[in-house]
Amino acid sequence: MSQQRPSMTVGDLRRDTHQMIDQMLGLIADCTDGDVTFVPVDAEANDKFAANEADVKLSWTLGHVIAHTTASAEEAAFIAAELARGVPHREGRSRYEIPWQSVTTIAQCRSRLEESRRMRLASLDVWPNPPHLDNTFTHSRYPDPINAVARFAMGLKHDESHLGQIEKVVAQAKQARYSLPQL
Repeated sequence: MSQQRPSMTVGDLRRDTHQMIDQMLGLIADCTDGDVTFVPVDAEANDKFAANEADVKLSWTLGHVIAHTTASAEEAAFIAAELARGVPHREGRSRYEIPWQSVTTIAQCRSRLEESRRMRLASLDVWPNPPHLDNTFTHSRYPDPINAVARFAMGLKHDESHLGQIEKVVAQAKQARYSLPQL
């Protein structure tokens, strides 16, 4: 999924959303509730946006990753919907992330992913035909102006950047689960 591909359509964004959610659900398919709260070893943990200094180097649980990545992609989808409708982008965030500490079961992870799929797809339903793809804004991290397609795709790209993290957390959790002594 590229950051900005002018030929991408709303249909492409729908397809990519389904593929991404399905891929995440596949990665957690064999997980148990204990895997969701398992604290992995993550030497690369560095959350520069953490609200609490103590959380900067915190290793993220599976529940934490799912809460974070779905919130980020939903934010991208809702900003994209505004851009597509011709609404000028305003500074600030359009984000809500459920408290990751509240995500303690695999059912909650699956539910959160399905809810995120529903919301992202619903946001595409509010795009007019044709969308206002000339309505752009600049972002400090990207040199080119960003339109609705690019902003939505950035959420998918963010999801993609966490797939390896999900794989590592799941692998460590399973390793710990299978390494426990049998009583």
